[in-house]
Amino acid sequence: MKEEKISITTEFIKLDALLKFAGIAETGGEAKQAIQEGEVRVNGEVCTMRGKKLRRGDQVETSGVRILVT
Repeated sequence: MKEEKISITTEFIKLDALLKFAGIAETGGEAKQAIQEGEVRVNGEVCTMRGKKLRRGDQVETSGVRILVT
């Protein structure tokens, strides 16, 4: 599994925005679809909330990629 680190300078980033920022999804609609279909795991659990707030230390897994929020 490929691993990426994404640094944020704000308190949090929303899940759909993170997927776009990391290049996993090209559009918000694509991110929304992947999230709603249960293809995204946050901290090891399937997450279907596209507005989920991610903070430093959270991990997101999808499409063979693990993203660490730092």
